[in-house]
Amino acid sequence: MAGPDADRVSAEFAPALIAWQQRHGRHELPWQKTRDPYAVWLSEIMLQQTQVATVLPYYRRFLERFPTVAALAAATEDEVLALWSGLGYYSRGRNLHRAAGLVIAEHGGRFPKTPEALMALPGIGRSTAAAIFVFAFGGRAAILDGNVKRVLARLRGIEGYPGEAAVAARLWRDAEALLPQTNLVAYTQGLMDLGATVCTRRRPRCGDCPASRLCAALATDRVSALPTPRPRKALPQRRTMMLVLQRAGEILLEKRPPAGIWGGLWCFPEEDADADPVTACVRRYGARVVSGATLPVVAHGFTHFRLDILPQTVTVTDWPRRAEEPGRLWMSPEDALQAALPAPVRGIVERLIVQGKTA
Repeated sequence: MAGPDADRVSAEFAPALIAWQQRHGRHELPWQKTRDPYAVWLSEIMLQQTQVATVLPYYRRFLERFPTVAALAAATEDEVLALWSGLGYYSRGRNLHRAAGLVIAEHGGRFPKTPEALMALPGIGRSTAAAIFVFAFGGRAAILDGNVKRVLARLRGIEGYPGEAAVAARLWRDAEALLPQTNLVAYTQGLMDLGATVCTRRRPRCGDCPASRLCAALATDRVSALPTPRPRKALPQRRTMMLVLQRAGEILLEKRPPAGIWGGLWCFPEEDADADPVTACVRRYGARVVSGATLPVVAHGFTHFRLDILPQTVTVTDWPRRAEEPGRLWMSPEDALQAALPAPVRGIVERLIVQGKTA
């Protein structure tokens, strides 16, 4: 059974979506109440791979702490990442800070007004640039985030994993072909709302969809099959030990290198999962220590692998002066929670506080 005619979809989809968004879409999100490019940009970066409910408190805290792009540019990376802590995908936070600096240094504090110039800023890809262009400047450009890929794959009956180049190119062509000439804000917001609230990954509410009569997936009984999922691969499993060094009620944290996993964040020192913690501390710091308890394993998932973290408490009895250096700090667990910590480290620190594990 074939899906609806392509010309009919092109003619009817945008008007139906715009009318639906105006009646049933989301209208109370804080970033919808502004055309300030800074506030729009901040929301779009935070919403990359993150749900609205998770973003809302972070968005409000960021605007309170950094109300302008100049305030964000003037902050340190540590301050930015501390406020970002827990939101995940920390390269977004680092790119946010870098982009703010470039807006000040190269654009006189004003965001560029074309998608091409926006894409030159760190962390802004084609879809994010289009969203900023539409919402902040009233421009006309197509978006294609994860939710929109799902909507269009079902609407047009597009098979194949959207992460593949050929499939992504087809989706981009359809995204651009379906753009209306007017009402771009309502249309773009409608795409986002439809994917987030109706055309969901699981249990889509096809009966509430304004495009149900146009949907190829619904017409051919392929809603649950589209978009084609990522080819399944067994994720590698890795293990690491985190040394939870304790001294006079404080714990040791080290700043990770700027590149790589958890770049620029504060973490416990890491060792091979099978290492002896006392030997490791002598080798790394020349410290005298006494090995303590092994805390429960912390399981953490990344995109490309899974990580089991074995936290090992170690009590320091003598800490040599030569072990003091930049990027290595002793602080109370309570103060540590104010730093930029990855989620697993934050969880270990919170456990220490609750259980009174610090020496």
